[in-house]
Amino acid sequence: MSKTNAGNFFEDYTVGQTLTHATPRTISGGERAVYTSLYPTRFALYSSDEFARACGLPKSPIEDLAAFHIVFGKSVPDISLNAVANLGYAEGRFLLPVYAGDTLTTTSEVIGVKQNSSGKTGVVWVRSTGHNQRGEAVLEYVRWVMVRKRNINAPAPETVIPELKAGLSVDDLVIPEGLTFSDYDFDLAGGPHRWGDYEIGEKIDHVDGVTIEEAEHMLAARLWQNTAKVHFDATNRPDGKRLIYGGHVISMARALSFNGLANAQMIVGINAGTHANPCFAGDTIRVWSEVLDKAKVSDSIGALRMRMVATKGPSAGFLLRGADGKYDPDVLLDLDYWCLIPC
Repeated sequence: MSKTNAGNFFEDYTVGQTLTHATPRTISGGERAVYTSLYPTRFALYSSDEFARACGLPKSPIEDLAAFHIVFGKSVPDISLNAVANLGYAEGRFLLPVYAGDTLTTTSEVIGVKQNSSGKTGVVWVRSTGHNQRGEAVLEYVRWVMVRKRNINAPAPETVIPELKAGLSVDDLVIPEGLTFSDYDFDLAGGPHRWGDYEIGEKIDHVDGVTIEEAEHMLAARLWQNTAKVHFDATNRPDGKRLIYGGHVISMARALSFNGLANAQMIVGINAGTHANPCFAGDTIRVWSEVLDKAKVSDSIGALRMRMVATKGPSAGFLLRGADGKYDPDVLLDLDYWCLIPC
């Protein structure tokens, strides 16, 4: 009997199936240090205990996206080890801050399946939830992923496509207990712009760019214990390239958005997300954002709904879709999220 695990293939998934993912992860300050070395992140709330305490938190949490990657990474061996590509996200909610000393685990429920017309692959939808050592949910999200079939002659399952929200309402957002921006220090945060300075429809070119290196994206995927073959094995794709983990693009884009959104301190919701085109080593990532909506959640805290678009090439411009409605080939990521910013 084989003692190795080849991972799940498309025909192994059934709607309603629950997966408990292996390898709990206890967070330390090491995750923050390596995250900062991988991405040019500068958000003060995640850098300084003193700044975080002035904002009503007990200490500085790890970045929301670092927690997301850790929870996501747990699910890879069971969901996307044999993936062709991770396709998108919806209904993502950050429910509790994650601190050094917390231990995270992940469970997932299969909520949809659809075989592709080629008969060689299918799309699987899962709702994943991360919990801390007290059993409290710290974040949840839906993602869908294209997975290879083990046996192309295996019968196609009944198609089930889940109904997902087009976006989270402000009422869906969870504001961390105690969070306040009443004594917010704009000088230490690195930017002067408040909630009221942003207008719906406004677009921001974040100016800066970063060229992705082969070693750093593989280091990132290892950090998150993401074992998907397409990120490491150059023989796994016909073109002989390692696919950049989509979360690496998300974190790079978020870090680059600091120039223009320095006070967008916390991500609290992911409304929708699409990895529009593959990213490979050597691509230079640039970012632009659009304000989609805004709301006040307290006297000192406002919420911005932002579209964050990562592109590759010499300049970001405001590339998105062509005349045919399809994503421009240079668009890598289209992410719609809610963040918190001082009023």
